Amino acid sequence: MLNQIQTQKQQLKILPQQIHLLNIFHLNTLQLEQRILDELNDNPLLEENLSKDEDLTDKFSKESVQDFMNWDEYGYDDIPDYKLEYENYLPADNMPSKPIAEYDNFREQLKQQYREQFNDDDSVKTADYLIDSLNDHGILEQDLPSLAENMSFSSSHWIDEKVLADTLVKLQSLEPAGIAARNVQECFLLQLRRMNNKRPDVKKAVSLLENYFDDLRNGHLEKIETVLGIDQDELKIILQLIASLRTRPVVETDNGLNPTKNIIPDFIITQDGDMLEVVLYQSRASSLHINQSWIETVEQAEKNKSSDKGTRQYLRSKLLSAQWFISAIQQRETNMLKTMKAIVQYQYDYFRTGDIMLLKPMILKNIAERVNLDISTISRITSNKYAETPFGIVLLKDLFTEGLVNQEGESISNRVIQSTIKDVIEAEDKKQPYTDKQLVEILAARGYNIARRTVAKYREQLQIPVAQQRGIWSGIMQL
Repeated sequence: MLNQIQTQKQQLKILPQQIHLLNIFHLNTLQLEQRILDELNDNPLLEENLSKDEDLTDKFSKESVQDFMNWDEYGYDDIPDYKLEYENYLPADNMPSKPIAEYDNFREQLKQQYREQFNDDDSVKTADYLIDSLNDHGILEQDLPSLAENMSFSSSHWIDEKVLADTLVKLQSLEPAGIAARNVQECFLLQLRRMNNKRPDVKKAVSLLENYFDDLRNGHLEKIETVLGIDQDELKIILQLIASLRTRPVVETDNGLNPTKNIIPDFIITQDGDMLEVVLYQSRASSLHINQSWIETVEQAEKNKSSDKGTRQYLRSKLLSAQWFISAIQQRETNMLKTMKAIVQYQYDYFRTGDIMLLKPMILKNIAERVNLDISTISRITSNKYAETPFGIVLLKDLFTEGLVNQEGESISNRVIQSTIKDVIEAEDKKQPYTDKQLVEILAARGYNIARRTVAKYREQLQIPVAQQRGIWSGIMQL
């Protein structure tokens, strides 16, 4: 038996254009430039206003069509030749003060090394996947079963874990020593195995790391002396050797492997007395426009019903696309400025002084309520964005922190707690470092009542080892 039921319900749906708009909000300055370039190449109706220098270059370009010029106009032109010739390469108002060096990412160098030594196609693909899975310090954090599963899924055919293991061994033979290690222990061992294995200290160091690494971490030095059959002086030599090794295969000071990143900020914050001004690093909405002749062509095609329907639909879609894109860039810049001004107002004391201790607890909801935008929009606007301030470049995501209440009832940012923990540990007696329990007592004396596990969590986020390990390694460094 058939029944008819009439229901009424509300359902929230995100339109495709809204998704594209949120994606544009998520872009940083460099990504936006590429997005605009792609749109300019794809849409003939969309154009970009050229600067005066670019207009001048185009005007006197040999490839451009020029009006007839007699000898008086050509021979007595007051524009210097060098200005027309070299402004095609570098803008005159921003000439570099030193040669521009070009570096390859360390992953690209590893791929090149691998191809020079191993030319098996399947092995190269596997090696590329492993190299791309390394973190920024050249460590392979994921385990091989997970990597094999992910690679099998992405390549649509099964990849055996043994294939990854064999490729990893080849990869670990490349430079720098320790690359693609899965932990600090393996990183040490990879470096030691490239040394002279006939040296007694190298042999003992390899044996120590292979068999008694946990004892070393826990400070069981007497046990290590017994099982290795060495005395205290010999152990000092071995520990000095281990202390000279890198804990990370790739560090920022490696020339050509991981060059210092040049960050292009999205906002510029300037201070004039007690006033803070926020501007965008570069405004792009004003430089984009729709070609007027193309608009007239679209209007004529719409009026002429005898023209091809596909042509009319194509022109109409490109016109709407160009209009929407310009509107999206305008919305992005408006919302970005509105959001950044709200953040600066909320964190006024911090931006005025640059003192991390003045940073207030702040979550996305606090800013969303101030600017009357959705939390997801604020998240995208602040994601992967940087602000240039009088005291340096700041990642916006670092400003959003949870808070703790101190003894006076004030809400304190967890960044303040982390900064305090770091300062206390840096000033501690290296021979008798503070335990987490002692750190809790010190923080309590300063008005911060937090649990020991919270102190341990913040210490791990700061990448500071436990007290026992700090004591061991500081002792080794003093030997």
